[in-house]
Amino acid sequence: METSPFNRYCNILEYQHGQSIRVGYGDKIVKYDLSTDSNQVIKRDLTGPLGVRLFDKAVMYKSSTLTEPIYFDFFELGGPSRRDYWLAITREVLQVNRFIRKFNLGDVQKAEALSKAILGILRYSAVKEAFHIAPSHFKTTLTFSLAEKLPKGDMVLEALYNNYFQLLDSSLRHLAIDSAVDRMSENHSIPFSLYALSRMGFLLLKTNDKSEKEMSFCAVCFGVTKSLEAALEESICYSERIESARATVDQVKVEGVDANLALMQELLFPLIQAGKIVYSLSQWEDPLKSLLFLAFMLYAIQRGLISYIAPFVFLTFAIIMLWHKYIGDGKLLEVLEVKPPPSKNAVEQILTLQEAISKLENFLQSANITLLKFRSVLFACVPKATEVVAAVLIVAAAFLVFLPSRPLIQMLVLEMYTREMPLRKQNTEKFRRRIREWWARIPAAPVQMIRPNESKKKR
Repeated sequence: METSPFNRYCNILEYQHGQSIRVGYGDKIVKYDLSTDSNQVIKRDLTGPLGVRLFDKAVMYKSSTLTEPIYFDFFELGGPSRRDYWLAITREVLQVNRFIRKFNLGDVQKAEALSKAILGILRYSAVKEAFHIAPSHFKTTLTFSLAEKLPKGDMVLEALYNNYFQLLDSSLRHLAIDSAVDRMSENHSIPFSLYALSRMGFLLLKTNDKSEKEMSFCAVCFGVTKSLEAALEESICYSERIESARATVDQVKVEGVDANLALMQELLFPLIQAGKIVYSLSQWEDPLKSLLFLAFMLYAIQRGLISYIAPFVFLTFAIIMLWHKYIGDGKLLEVLEVKPPPSKNAVEQILTLQEAISKLENFLQSANITLLKFRSVLFACVPKATEVVAAVLIVAAAFLVFLPSRPLIQMLVLEMYTREMPLRKQNTEKFRRRIREWWARIPAAPVQMIRPNESKKKR
């Protein structure tokens, strides 16, 4: 099935009892139901001619009921404002249905939630029609989409349900038993969104009797909203903190691969230096220090101190943090000074990127060849190599079963650490050479790339 631009084929957005998008051309109409629980995802996507992803003016829709995603293209000469407008509306419909399913709302509750969503969409559409644009801050009229984006928005929706929709349902049940509407006090309130929409001529509740319809719109809902206000205040407080944190993130962003690598090296300088020290000790450049370090590691393994390394690291970081908070001088964090690499022009940056992509491709090829050789050994394409590997695995399994863990770890550390010491260096190089030669004799398992007939992309 082929889809085409959203502005040509989007016939209707249904909000009543089965929210969906209908897309069609001529007699061909396809319905995508947004009210079902089918892992639906709607997000921005890139589009372009001949499948080239150049322009950020498309919407991608996928669900578990579709074999592949559906793309809606919004062709326009300006920016992606029209795409963002329809995306915001569709997300609001999707989020209100998730809210309905999450709390299992009844008929009146469901109608009220849908009415809130519809009124928000109408306000959002009115703003766009008035200003001919859709400012981002006016998306606050879309209640359920806003709650999804806000920090702790799930708590806001839960408080909204507890303080309004749940009490609305209990109030309706009470009113069905006692229809004395004149007993309602001033603290009672009606389902405003449903009533306001009904005054506009949109009836989301199907009633057989006029009295029942009137009673539906006169349903009472009582109760305090302190928990909802508290949830909103907490969410707004978190939003302010997140915005201030994002401002600092935008300030410290650097451009260029070389600049980011330089910054990362400066941030990881202590760990890099510790790694260099351990590597120099493993190379036995200073035999005395290397021997002392090896003795310390073997002693720590024997005494079972290895299990305390992670708690010691966590405790050290906690002590440093608390010291800076309570005992430190209270000054602001000093600016981290990084020496930038030599600047490169556009051509040099492209060449660097091309070289990095080439290295990545070579790494992937080497990894695939290694896996294919393991496949050959696994299925005994080379019988002698398979026998050797099987024997090694049996011996390793026996060691793991019958030897205690501490002596086994000591043997492993001793073997790896002493490979470069003068007494073993020549034998280590000879062993590595034999392993490389043995590995080179193993053929890779055969592979055939089957390319299916490429169908036209859904647009």
